[in-house]
Amino acid sequence: MKIAFLLTFLLQSLAFCQSPQSKTGLAFQKETLQILPAADRLEEYLEQLQGKKIGLVVNQTSILSTKNNIHLVDFLMMEGIDVVKVFVPEHGFRGDADAGEAVNNEIDSRSGLPIVSLYGNNKKPSPESLQGLDLIIYDLQDVGLRFYTYISTMHYVMESAAENKVPMLILDRPNPNGDYIDGPVLKKGFESFVGMHPIPVVHGLTVGELAQMINGEGWLRNKVKTELEIIKVENWSREMAYSLPVKPSPNLPNDLSIRLYPSLCFFEGTDISVGRGTYFPFQVYGFPDAKYGEFSFKPVSIEGMSKNPPHQNQLCFGRDLRNEPLTHRFTLEYLLEAYQTSGKKEKFFNNFFDKLAGTDQLRKDILAGKTEPEIRATWQADLEKFKEQSKAYLLY
Repeated sequence: MKIAFLLTFLLQSLAFCQSPQSKTGLAFQKETLQILPAADRLEEYLEQLQGKKIGLVVNQTSILSTKNNIHLVDFLMMEGIDVVKVFVPEHGFRGDADAGEAVNNEIDSRSGLPIVSLYGNNKKPSPESLQGLDLIIYDLQDVGLRFYTYISTMHYVMESAAENKVPMLILDRPNPNGDYIDGPVLKKGFESFVGMHPIPVVHGLTVGELAQMINGEGWLRNKVKTELEIIKVENWSREMAYSLPVKPSPNLPNDLSIRLYPSLCFFEGTDISVGRGTYFPFQVYGFPDAKYGEFSFKPVSIEGMSKNPPHQNQLCFGRDLRNEPLTHRFTLEYLLEAYQTSGKKEKFFNNFFDKLAGTDQLRKDILAGKTEPEIRATWQADLEKFKEQSKAYLLY
């Protein structure tokens, strides 16, 4: 009897370990294998760096979790790799610059390396900045959204690398919004630094997959091709929940903000606050008018997060989304609700809105009073086309 009970218990335990569990509503495989971003897979790339002059595109997210979160720059230098210079995207090397804030060229005090800004007036590496490099390594934690500018930086680095015949190595990382694809696809004529490719708002790709698509679809200027190698993430699939060990930018401080970001970022094209100037940005929204909701917050200047937030020192009223589940997916609910409450019609939007949307159709549909299902129907055909087009570039 005891033996039969023990066998039953063991079989049930085995079944539990093999079946998907859910901590966040995403498929979560209960296993002991650690998700390893490519930077941690040293056996896949470290040897080939020996004897080469290396340029790195990195920021505060470029860490090795298996080496006590040491920065990739520091680790490679400790290993005797000849790191020549560091290129940095929006928010800077240490990730403490505001959205849109200038990032300057400087010398990093810790490593002594020259820092080359790829934000502001110099978004693309110059031929001079690539001179003498044997390889460029790109290792930035993306969040899987078209308007998140790290992929725009990647585009320009790829383009310059191709034009100057410098090969590029991408150390891939999981996409925390990689479990679905949604939103309008960018239309021709609406390209900007917050949208450079004809892809949906939530594109579902890792940076490695997107880099392959940029190359394969001829999206670089003059259709040049980058000599590209991708090191894959180990033990991860796009259905898995992934909690970022380091916040990817100053105003995405936790997993929930990253999941809500696709829905709330459109407010950056309006005068509605998304909580910049609080310790819970992209988890609330509001405006200095009590008609927007019962929840209130006051944006203030916070060093390293938001120095001059919208509606600074004004009491804003709106909605608190901090109890939303981590299963949250892109929705127009908040945008449509705030628009209707405002009563401002065309004045609700600023000239940044269409760039974020990648089209003027979304704004026009909202002005026309269309419902969310009606608006969603307008981009479904484009989504299906993108899903089919991107299949050739999937790694996971």
